Amino acid sequence: MEQKLMSEEKDYTLLSGLTLAYIGDAVYEVYIRDFLIRTGQTRPNQLHRLATNYVSAKAQHFIIENMMADDFLTEEEIKVYKRGRNAKSHTSAKNTSVFIYRSSTGFEALVGFLHLTGQKERLDEFVKTAIQKVGEKNDT
Repeated sequence: MEQKLMSEEKDYTLLSGLTLAYIGDAVYEVYIRDFLIRTGQTRPNQLHRLATNYVSAKAQHFIIENMMADDFLTEEEIKVYKRGRNAKSHTSAKNTSVFIYRSSTGFEALVGFLHLTGQKERLDEFVKTAIQKVGEKNDT
C-alpha cells in the first residue's frame, strides 16, 4: 500500500492536540531558527541560547497568554489551543510546572493546526507576533 506525503482529503481539524503539537513544535522551531539566522546570528551556541527565549515552554506560555489578552486569536484558534493544552501527555515537564508545559503544548498545537490547514499567512502573522511579544518582554 502506497502512502501519500500530503493528503488533500485529510481533515486536520480532527487530529488530536498532541499530534498537532508534534508538528507544531517542529514548524515553530524552524521559523525561529530562520528568524535568528536572518537577523545575523551565526554562532551555534549563541543560536541555541537565543532560540530558547522563543521556544521554551515558559516563553510559549508567555506568548499565548499575551495573545489571548490582546484578543489576537480567533475563536477557532482558542479552541485548538485549549484542545492542545488539555491533552493528556505521557511526557513530563522539564524545568517548569505542568500548567506551563500544557499551555506550551496548546501553543504548539495551534502552530501545527495553522500549518496543516494551509493557513500560511495567518501562521506567518502568528509567529511574527510571537517574536514581537518576546522582544517586548526582553525590552522591559
